[in-house]
Formats: sequence, structure tokens, C-alpha cells
Amino acid sequence: MKGARGKAAGKNTAEALKPAEDRKIGKRKATLGKSSVPKAKKERRAKKDPNKPKRPPSAFFVFLEEFRATFKKENPNVKAVSAVGKAAGEKWKSMSEEEKVPYGAKAGKRKAEYEKQMKVYNKKQESSANGMGDDEEDEEVHDEEDVASGEEGQHQQEDDEEEEEDED
Repeated sequence: MKGARGKAAGKNTAEALKPAEDRKIGKRKATLGKSSVPKAKKERRAKKDPNKPKRPPSAFFVFLEEFRATFKKENPNVKAVSAVGKAAGEKWKSMSEEEKVPYGAKAGKRKAEYEKQMKVYNKKQESSANGMGDDEEDEEVHDEEDVASGEEGQHQQEDDEEEEEDED
């Protein structure tokens, strides 16, 4: 590679010997840390409501819950989550549709529970958006009506169940 060819191959001028910082490269100017293209503003996500019910697991994840326990008993030395996931995925693929049915049924039950919880959650959201603080007064009125009709104990039991679910 004695005779290098190119624009700067034959130049031994003072400019070619200057450090790269001092030279002008073409017509572009060096930027001082700022991009010439304006950056788009970051979109802010809405904060996640901690009271919102979690989505129900699919049939595979119901299977995975059970499989994880058995896999850890059989393989106590394996600590990697990825190994459990890979083994579960392989087993799930090898299972027939008949073997998957019970997991689908459990997932369906959980989905039904989730839908009920979402209805309750959405009602609470609507009432808090519309009435802001009037909920307590409404409950007192309903309690008086329930006493008159004899349904007070039933509603109290439902309210207790809802509070327990919210605590979980």
C-alpha cells in the first residue's frame, strides 16, 4: 500500500497535520451537544390506578402456575426463570387439546370474576367522577331502604367481600 490514492494521500500541508478538532470538515459546523433536529416531547403515560383489578391469566398462565411448583420440586437446582418458562412452553405445546381444557375452564372462571370486578370498578369510577364525595350519602339512603325491605344483611355481606378483594 505504498501509493495510497485518495484526496488527502498526497497532501503534506500544514492543514493536513493539524489536529482534527481544529480542521473544518466540509461545510458542516460542529455542534455543541445540541441536535439541529428538535426532539419530540416525551408522551406522558397516565398513572396506573392501584385499585383497578388485574387482568386474568390466560389458560397457559394458569397451567404455568401449577407447572412451576412441580418443576421446582423435580429440579431444585435450577434457579433460572427462563429455564422454567422454556420447559413449560415445550410441555404446553406437546399437550393435546383435551389436556388443556381444565386450564381453559379455570381461566374462564377467572375471567368471569375479573369482569364482575371491572363492572364494580367502573361504577365506582363513574360515581366518583360524577358525584365527587356524594357516595357516602347514597349508601346511607340505600341502607335505610334495605332495612325497610329486610335486605340489609345481604348488602353488608357483599360490601365486606368487596373490601376483602380490594385489600388483596
